[in-house]
Amino acid sequence: MAKILVIHGPNLNVLGIREPEHYGHTTLADIDQRLQELASRDGHNLESFQSNAEHALIEKIQTAVREADRIIINPAGLTHTSVALRDALLAAGIPFVEVHLSNIHARDPFREHSYFSDAAMGVVSGFGPLSYELAYRAAVGSLTAKD
Repeated sequence: MAKILVIHGPNLNVLGIREPEHYGHTTLADIDQRLQELASRDGHNLESFQSNAEHALIEKIQTAVREADRIIINPAGLTHTSVALRDALLAAGIPFVEVHLSNIHARDPFREHSYFSDAAMGVVSGFGPLSYELAYRAAVGSLTAKD
């Protein structure tokens, strides 16, 4: 049994009402429930964590060093700004998948750059809530592959 940590960054707590033209009507609770169902079916332990505070996300990653086998992270707006969050992921050394609901390359030009993509196992972007499921499948699939 593996432990998967899902980290949701700022403003993802208002999914379902925030800019539905970009993010849809699915709530964060809906996404987390679906991921829990997948993990339960596969015999894995999954924990979800959301914060609007960068320091809380960093602290969660630092704690995960002793607990998680894989991380799925949607850094949200911090994708384009947070060297500190990137450094926390690199220091943790836990393989991670970067995930985004919208296609960050099809939006504002400043959203095209990610501080995480080059260090991630992979990036899933643009498939709405399905992005999380695809990221989960990639993270779990990598458990049997060599890191």
